[in-house]
Amino acid sequence: MTIKFYRIGARMLSVALAGAMVLSVASLPAFAASKGDSSTKTSKADFNKAMRKLWEDHITWTRLYIISAAGNLPDKDATTQRLLQNQTDIGNAVAQFYGKDAGDKLTGLLKDHILGAAALIDAAKSGDKAKTDDAAAKWYANADQIATFLSGANPQNWPLADMKSGMKMHLDLTLQEATNRLQGNYAAGIQDYDKIYNHILGLADLLSGGIEKQFPKKFSKS
Repeated sequence: MTIKFYRIGARMLSVALAGAMVLSVASLPAFAASKGDSSTKTSKADFNKAMRKLWEDHITWTRLYIISAAGNLPDKDATTQRLLQNQTDIGNAVAQFYGKDAGDKLTGLLKDHILGAAALIDAAKSGDKAKTDDAAAKWYANADQIATFLSGANPQNWPLADMKSGMKMHLDLTLQEATNRLQGNYAAGIQDYDKIYNHILGLADLLSGGIEKQFPKKFSKS
């Protein structure tokens, strides 16, 4: 039986930059400077690697979730929990610079992002177009909320238009990946993941670069 996954207007594929998953907070560089101690600094190279790892894991676990959900595999619940943990880890990483409230806010928005994707996949599998369109609209609205939150924290380095564009691209590419998986277009889904991977590295670099520019005293030059 063919499962239809409804596309959202012109929101499907555009460019290549896409999204991903988890790095435990314990493996992130320690930022003593975030508590006002500028004597301890981390290298920009280490920070960039840590940020990339967080978002690489984000897309990796997202792909694994899509596979599990599409096939109703027994690891779906465990995969979901691992994916949600990634959102907490990303929020904790941000909290080191912007405070716990900001970190918790981002974690909440990112968990809504994941749960929204799950709702969209379930709706698509049911074949209910109205339900699918509604889930998609909510998912994209959440992406705008994430973009607005990030831009508000660092508007000079994360302009709102750029953040909205980056988040929309992440969703477009992930939606394309899920569509191809549900329709059995496995080779195309693998190609989608490659695009997602390239995109997410660009997004991770934008985030780490923006933090480094906003908090230069917390980083060494190397």
